[in-house]
Amino acid sequence: MRLKFSVLASTAALLLSPLALQAQAPSTAAPTEIPKPSPLFDAAAMDRTADPCTDFYKFSCGNFAKLHPIPNDQASVDQFYLLFNVNTARLNAILSDLSKPGTRRTAMEQKVGDDYAACMDTTRIEQLDLKPIEPLLGEIDRVSLSGLTYLAGELQRIGVNAFFSFGELQDFKDSTKQIAFIDQGGLGLPERDYYTRTGDADKKLRDQYVEHITKMLSFIGYPPQRALFEAKNILAFETKLAEAQMTVTERRDPMKIYHPETLAQFNELVRVPFAPFFEAIHAPKFDTLNNANPDYFPKLVAAIHSTPIDTLRAYLRYQLVTTYAHDLPQRIDAENFRFYGTVLNGQPVQRARWKRCSNMVDGSLGEALGEAYVDRYFAGDSKAKVLAMVHDIETSMDRDINTLDWMSPETKVKAKAKLNLITNKIGYPDKWRDYSKLEISPSDAFGNDRRAKAFENDRVLDKIGQPVDRGEWSMTPPTVNAYYDPSMNNINFPAGILQPAFYDASSNDLAANYGHMGAVIGHELTHGFDDQGAQFDGQGNLKDWWSADDKKKFEERTGCLATEYGGFTAVDDVKVNGKLTLGENTADNGGATLAFMAYLDAAKAAGVDVNAKVDGFNGPQRYWIAFAQNWCENSRPETIRQQVQTDPHSPSHFRANGVVVNQQEFRKAFGCKAGTPMAPADACRVW
Repeated sequence: MRLKFSVLASTAALLLSPLALQAQAPSTAAPTEIPKPSPLFDAAAMDRTADPCTDFYKFSCGNFAKLHPIPNDQASVDQFYLLFNVNTARLNAILSDLSKPGTRRTAMEQKVGDDYAACMDTTRIEQLDLKPIEPLLGEIDRVSLSGLTYLAGELQRIGVNAFFSFGELQDFKDSTKQIAFIDQGGLGLPERDYYTRTGDADKKLRDQYVEHITKMLSFIGYPPQRALFEAKNILAFETKLAEAQMTVTERRDPMKIYHPETLAQFNELVRVPFAPFFEAIHAPKFDTLNNANPDYFPKLVAAIHSTPIDTLRAYLRYQLVTTYAHDLPQRIDAENFRFYGTVLNGQPVQRARWKRCSNMVDGSLGEALGEAYVDRYFAGDSKAKVLAMVHDIETSMDRDINTLDWMSPETKVKAKAKLNLITNKIGYPDKWRDYSKLEISPSDAFGNDRRAKAFENDRVLDKIGQPVDRGEWSMTPPTVNAYYDPSMNNINFPAGILQPAFYDASSNDLAANYGHMGAVIGHELTHGFDDQGAQFDGQGNLKDWWSADDKKKFEERTGCLATEYGGFTAVDDVKVNGKLTLGENTADNGGATLAFMAYLDAAKAAGVDVNAKVDGFNGPQRYWIAFAQNWCENSRPETIRQQVQTDPHSPSHFRANGVVVNQQEFRKAFGCKAGTPMAPADACRVW
């Protein structure tokens, strides 16, 4: 959820972690035909020689890696990537048509086409060289210590991650209010622990980061020795910022990042005039804000005052160049990818330019492009059919709450009240976003990107102090993902994920549809009742609606999951972080349970014999295989290592096995005897 407060993104996103969408770059022509989506039930991906009661992931996905070797331009391959790849080709077909000047286009279609055309014009990008960013580099050259706050606002307005972050969110304790927030930020490595871990691999990575910054600075005019000197200083400065920041695990607790205060109190805390920053970033007038990490800002100010101005300028230059690398000459773009794509993720080659540009337009003009995508790929009764499935699964949760022996009747009433208030959003917005004020040129890739970032910044900040728009989406229609928003108390399923292999509106295979998309729906629904979501009530307010005894029992059950997943080895000596991934693991387990209940109900209502075999498997078995196949993957070790350290989602292998070990219905379906690896004596159950 790029527009929401960062800590809640872990609650929102189902999967496609940022690792799967790393910034990537030039090359081959667009495809002549769109690849076919994966089948709803992928029998070929299975390894039927494996014992489902020993390793269900291997049984369901054992041949997936052989069928889907990792392309050189990708960090990993999984079901999300395969559909993302299909959707990218679909978007490119639309964009290729709309980028032709001779075609009849509406004003909005012309913006979309021109944005893509400018991004694809690498010849002009090379000819312009550094000219597009020279005015900003000049501002950085001239900035003094007293002018940093204004310049930081200018840069943040166009997406440059300088010093800290600022934005808008719903007030955690009054979801009817949209307020300003200010938070830690400003790092070039993925998160704070990359600066603080002491292992040899971590030290080597920091050396590689210094090497990368050195090259980037040299590309914009620094002599080699000066570039190396300032790169080391930048690392030292960012380390000070990192040491003042909370960990990704700490930030999962909404109470730890909720510190509302008046603007006067914030100014007293930092003792630095912030009015120039608010002016430069185009913030409306406001009196209060949420200071997510009050300890950070005094330490940030101290770090800035103890750092030479030349290093601060070098830091800002680097942040600017890495942000806009894809709009700059190949030498910069390639080096930026080499570090963030290859060093961090093990990905050998950048993705083709047409893929990057298609996804860039989805980011800049997502709802304009999304409207065309929906017309072609999500028409007919798809929306109504998915909504019916959602209602089935919500009914299952209502019934499931009745069966919980650990929850008191009083808390059950409140849980159901929240459930009944959840809003379902399917496919696309009821009202499309207006981009008429965004200027797009067919020959100005950098300018388009800068203006689009400023447009989105202004759109978001203008919400501060305004009524909440509960119809707004935080993902574009073609996105292969889904999310739950605790402040809105809604679940959201873009049209992009409502495609095979996750969902097929034309299929009568209830087991596969419920095992795939049903489990996704159940996952997002359960997010409303995971360790984060359970702290918000039905109105979207951070409020303790639990009895003390019920909360204790709830925490015991979520603690069971944290311990279980914390015992899984992801890669080499790196374990899954059971606390960081707790919300997603809770949602995976609860979602699978609810979707299976809904599948049985739907099969009964449709008169489907669940014992009849298809492809050699009965209905319940096909449900669990389809569920596991959501998580078939082939990933590079570097990708898994970074995921475990930064991502609230467990590696895919454990999103399958970590769920079925807790499911009595799975054991029954495959006849797993107690004590086998997939049927351990101790199982965890929350929802």
